[in-house]
Amino acid sequence: MNVQDFLISPGEACKRSGPHDKIVLSSRVRLARNLKGAPFPGHAKKAERVKSLDVLLPAVSGLPQLAPKPFAEPLDKLSAQDKQILVERHLISREHAAKGAGSGLVLNAEESFCIMVNEEDHLRMQALRPGLQLKQAWLALDGLDSALQERVEFAFHTQYGYLTACPTNLGTGIRVSAMLHLPGLVLAEQINQIIQAVNKLGLAVRGLYGEGTEALGNIFQVSNQQTLGESESEIVERLNKVLLQVIEHEENARLSQIEKKPKVLLNHIGRAYGILAHAHSISSKETMNLLSLLRLGVDLNLFADLPKALVDELFLLSQPAHLQLRVPDKLDAEQRDSLRADMLRERLRSVQPPDAGKLGAKAE
Repeated sequence: MNVQDFLISPGEACKRSGPHDKIVLSSRVRLARNLKGAPFPGHAKKAERVKSLDVLLPAVSGLPQLAPKPFAEPLDKLSAQDKQILVERHLISREHAAKGAGSGLVLNAEESFCIMVNEEDHLRMQALRPGLQLKQAWLALDGLDSALQERVEFAFHTQYGYLTACPTNLGTGIRVSAMLHLPGLVLAEQINQIIQAVNKLGLAVRGLYGEGTEALGNIFQVSNQQTLGESESEIVERLNKVLLQVIEHEENARLSQIEKKPKVLLNHIGRAYGILAHAHSISSKETMNLLSLLRLGVDLNLFADLPKALVDELFLLSQPAHLQLRVPDKLDAEQRDSLRADMLRERLRSVQPPDAGKLGAKAE
């Protein structure tokens, strides 16, 4: 089965909506689990990883929660481009994309469940939802986890809970996160104090692709750091409360920019539109940062004919592996920058410049 044929098209995927999705792009809940009696993937020999994969791939793919037939394949059957596309869609980690024989992937048709087999742990099970839907994602994943425990036995300790390759995941093995678009806080130069406040609450703030990555496009991931000593539902509820506060701060920052610096705000958005709609060469990083401002303009109703789904689609289509899909020959960096600009000009051709009058009306 070809993973690119299985995936939902970028256009359709970006039309999905959820609560607070002007700011919260997506919610994710992940559970780390390991087979009882089997060495962790990082310490296992190739034959042992293959053995674990042979047990887990059919056990997971046969779960009723993943019906109809999910995509279930070993990673060594996927090309490097396939794996990079999955990374760009935030379905697998960069670390998992680097794996080969003995690792695998299970993905349901709705892309609401994605299970990595033999990443850092034997299983990294993920439930994904658009907007702020942490509770819904957790309930869905809890059901899948319970169903799977009827088929395989996990490594569990009565004192320490679920045993994981990294001690920071001990206990519940849960990682709850949301991807946030925070241009208002960045423009207001308040983002660092918000990050510090969130860190003091025991939560982590990371970049677009997780730990050690940059917050391109003003997109930040917020997640729990503690997995031991709290129940899963308590962790979900605590993060949800913090996210609601961050949403409020971002909304206030946007209003403050409109009231105090409307010309500066319009200049940022207008320049972003001008470059994206007319450039002939543009890097991935610059594109992400400018699309962030374009999305902010959409949220502020400055564009009469630009759907938010289109901006979100361009975030995805401008990434290197998605760009490569457009041509048969391997692109170098300069060719990618040129092709990216061509694609952006074409998709934004009919979009009119931002309406300055609408921002002025909001400021009154």
